[in-house]
Amino acid sequence: MGHSTDQAPGEGAAVAVTVVRSGGFAGLRRQWGVEADARDADRWVALVEACPWDECTSGDRTAGGADRFAYRISARVPGATRRADLAEAEASGPWRALIDAVHEASTATSGS
Repeated sequence: MGHSTDQAPGEGAAVAVTVVRSGGFAGLRRQWGVEADARDADRWVALVEACPWDECTSGDRTAGGADRFAYRISARVPGATRRADLAEAEASGPWRALIDAVHEASTATSGS
């Protein structure tokens, strides 16, 4: 088993964050991502570092119902690569700020 299936995007970017949302009524999977160079890195590093990565130990991401969303968040910042799996109920506070920022940035650059 290699690392290729979960590599962070944008190996050349200073910061790269990917959010994958799965679940919901139809069980759809959506993915958003953002890559930032050194000029924009500070904002993204602040959002990433505000999240409690070490406290994210949820083993049951479907808690709360089968139709709930689950999130997989991957972030690469200078000096660290982080990953978290969250149930919908856990995606609040700094997690929600990060998820929403990635979604907005991804939507703005893709035009959809």
